[in-house]
Amino acid sequence: MFEKGLLAGKRILVTGGGSGLGAAMARRFVELSAELIICGRRLEFLEATAAGMRSELGGKVAVISCDIRDGAAVEAMMDQVWREAPIDVLVNNAAATFIAQTEHLSFRAADAILAPTLHGTMYCTLAAGKRWIEGKHKGVVLSILSTSTITGRAFTVPSAMAKSAVLAMTKSLAVEWGPKGVRTVAIAPGAFPTPGASGQLRPEGRDESWAHRNPLGRAGEHSELANLASFLISDQAGYINGEMVVQDGGSHLRSSGAEDLLQWTEAQWQKQREGRGKG
Repeated sequence: MFEKGLLAGKRILVTGGGSGLGAAMARRFVELSAELIICGRRLEFLEATAAGMRSELGGKVAVISCDIRDGAAVEAMMDQVWREAPIDVLVNNAAATFIAQTEHLSFRAADAILAPTLHGTMYCTLAAGKRWIEGKHKGVVLSILSTSTITGRAFTVPSAMAKSAVLAMTKSLAVEWGPKGVRTVAIAPGAFPTPGASGQLRPEGRDESWAHRNPLGRAGEHSELANLASFLISDQAGYINGEMVVQDGGSHLRSSGAEDLLQWTEAQWQKQREGRGKG
């Protein structure tokens, strides 16, 4: 769909780029001639993903182990990245979530979601932004959000809160940093199934007909999200700033995606809590 050189000359850092949608976007960026850095907590996992990309696609793919929940660790990562060259694009993809009855959430459980999804995203954005501005280097921040920023979403309240806060950051920084050459944009994906997310959000016992209630009658393909992300971070989208693009087949116009959980029994919720504890 794009010219192979669309992202040539772009150095891109993807958080949570070792698996799922992060890896799908990262792979597409490399196909479009970008130089890639993926970060996450498990170095061996990142190395395996990067090695696969290098062997299949060629190009330059680097990895950095970083726990983005730790602001000092994020600063150290950005120092390491900048020693070679500035990045041109930051993709805030790393996040955490699981379904739970909100009144049963412990402080620790809530923080397990807020820490990477909100704090980590903010730490990475501020670390990249201040370096771009100090160096008078143009940059783009793409944050992967959720349609819960529009509808709210029962049973994933900390995630909905965090994603909504990142949307507020996206809009606010578009105004503050736009004059300094930094664009901020976001995507709100609908259902793009991945093993990790499906395990947390669609455990056994949930309504399996959800995809058919989407106006398009299907879930999204990873390539569709990767192509949208590639366009938004490219120079071709240079006049898009402060906006969130919804990519969910129109699903949020019908439902927030959590209504089936209102019918769950206490026994089903107990089983879910026990399973999460084991995981």
